Amino acid sequence: MTPQQASLHAREIAALAPIIPVLVVDDVAHARPLAEALVAGGLPALEVTLRTPAALDVIREMAKVPGGVVGAGTLLTPDDVQAAKEAGATFGVSPGATDKLLDACEEADLPLLPGAATATEAMRLLERGYSMLKFFPAEASGGAPALKSIGAPIPQISFCPTGGVSMKNANDYLSLPNVLCAGGSWVAPKDAVESGDWARIETLAREAAALPR
Repeated sequence: MTPQQASLHAREIAALAPIIPVLVVDDVAHARPLAEALVAGGLPALEVTLRTPAALDVIREMAKVPGGVVGAGTLLTPDDVQAAKEAGATFGVSPGATDKLLDACEEADLPLLPGAATATEAMRLLERGYSMLKFFPAEASGGAPALKSIGAPIPQISFCPTGGVSMKNANDYLSLPNVLCAGGSWVAPKDAVESGDWARIETLAREAAALPR
């Protein structure tokens, strides 16, 4: 998969809904009902972060949910890429980008949303052929004003800002011409997941899915 093809696939995934849930799941038993609630609420693209021992099994379970498009977040190494692909991830997300990670994703045919926080990082990825990026950490890197400024001289790059994005500030990002969607964890609060309050999560997903962009 070429970087251009990866970005095309990433754009298609970003177009599915205004918000991509960023999920940290500790218990694989929560995986399927959580994915079902989010998909039912209108958020089909799901990013499962590789931050827990259960993450790969969670991806396997979520990949079985009809209508869901499951990806692996926090890809850091080529081994992460291979494990995520084998678990059923159909896209990857990384906080930054290294040549080894990019090579691994291209070789594995795993569309990647590589992270960038500065104009230089974005330009380097664009030079390689990536035009759909993750802006991370969004709020810590200056928020929507910073992303707007980066977009002015590099309009050919689109972003999915993640990191500190919430229902309160999502519109600030989604209103920017260089933002296709945003990533956020607020649609799956830890207490709601642990208590199995799938109705609450579906309601939060519906609210997020209705955000204008």
